[in-house]
Amino acid sequence: MSYPYGQSGYPGQYGYPPQQYPPPGQYPPPNGQYPPPQGYPPPQNSYPPPQGSYPPPQGSYPPQPPAGYNPYYPQPPASPYSPQGAYPPPPPYGTRPPNQGYGPPAGPPPGQYGAPPISPAQQGYHYPPQSVVNAASPVELPAAVPPGPPAGPSGGPPTAPSLGYGPPQMLQWDARPDAEALRTAMKGFGTDEKVLIRVLSTKDPLQVEELKAVYFRTFGRSLEKDIMSETRGWFEEGLVALVRGPLMHDVHLLHSAMDGPGTKEKVLNDVLLSRSNADLRAIKSMYQQTFRRSLESDLKGDLSMKTERHFMIVLGANRAEDSAPVVAQAVDQDVIELYRATEGRVGTDEMMVCSILSTRNDNQIRAINYSYEQKFKRRLEDVIKKEFSGHMEDALLFQLRNAVDKYMHAAKLLEDSMAGMGTKDHLLVSRVVRYHWDRQTLANVKGAYHKRYGRSLSGRIKGETSGDYERLMLACLGEA
Repeated sequence: MSYPYGQSGYPGQYGYPPQQYPPPGQYPPPNGQYPPPQGYPPPQNSYPPPQGSYPPPQGSYPPQPPAGYNPYYPQPPASPYSPQGAYPPPPPYGTRPPNQGYGPPAGPPPGQYGAPPISPAQQGYHYPPQSVVNAASPVELPAAVPPGPPAGPSGGPPTAPSLGYGPPQMLQWDARPDAEALRTAMKGFGTDEKVLIRVLSTKDPLQVEELKAVYFRTFGRSLEKDIMSETRGWFEEGLVALVRGPLMHDVHLLHSAMDGPGTKEKVLNDVLLSRSNADLRAIKSMYQQTFRRSLESDLKGDLSMKTERHFMIVLGANRAEDSAPVVAQAVDQDVIELYRATEGRVGTDEMMVCSILSTRNDNQIRAINYSYEQKFKRRLEDVIKKEFSGHMEDALLFQLRNAVDKYMHAAKLLEDSMAGMGTKDHLLVSRVVRYHWDRQTLANVKGAYHKRYGRSLSGRIKGETSGDYERLMLACLGEA
């Protein structure tokens, strides 16, 4: 039994090159193989269907274009803000990707940033035996579910922090011209909004940190405070999000989601769910430094009992690392546990489901999702919708959908922020800025959106925004 799935994407998906896959031999194919999820054509020349076992395709994507071609976003010239289009190598925790234009860059070779290395020692990991759930006697969790494989020879190396969440890096880039341009744009009477958009929408997280430091050293002023005093509305919100950078923006989003009456559950989902252990630890640490209290304590006061326990599991940062392999035996065991926790009992063992979806990596959840449907002839998503409600249902569906197809899930999140009566601007701004930080992800999200809704993401945003706010959102999409 094997699971021919990559990290989060399929060859030819949305017309873009796939993300890095483990090298051949990671899942040695025995007699029977699982077909790819329905709706996605099987990769050519790989994983041949045994005796026609593939389900009939439910639609196909256009042929994969030449490398570097993006039908929804042409490749712009290289950024003028980096010498020779690249930066010096960072510390050992990861390798900085080249500063390319938006669009699908060539994937990094195995062992570099974005592609966890695979070694023979990582293969064959089996979860420890899990306890059997007795339908007549609910079992207290999450202790019954192992927290995924540990970092090390058996569990694989830890996933590197996302850009902007790791240790500070030295950057060979002169930020002074941009710092002076920003000061000139806000100095005196009036503000040159076009300069603010042009300068801030084209920076990556490392450049943003350097730019803020140079601005303060040169003018003795806070760039964030100057922008807040010179701009208003959602245009201000977008600029401030860019200036704060991904980590600090996440921290402020969490604080604002729990501040005052009510809780913005969708913001908590966006920031905390399906994140790597390294990113979660960075978020918790920065939250503590910024607000002088722990994120866990603030969440406990804003969530109901079982949802609180769900998010405490998430904040435990014990998720299987991306390099942990998919093991058929462990997948089958998780499928049985999920069935016994939901359809196979009277009532629902909520914490069993929360524990499994919060401690397995995306590859494992994708395999679990497929195997569940094959075994019980029901979609796991439909089971969750039937057995859960409210915020816990939304959180579990978020984790499942992100693992099954993170690009399509992101496209749906963007559409949800604009659908219905009025635009949910706080969600639109935070989501556009979040995907803006990762150019390869953004290119795939735009392709997924076009595939799903039959129109460009930029065209949709144009219909929901206006003025400087609209221009900033389009600039973040690389379409200013």
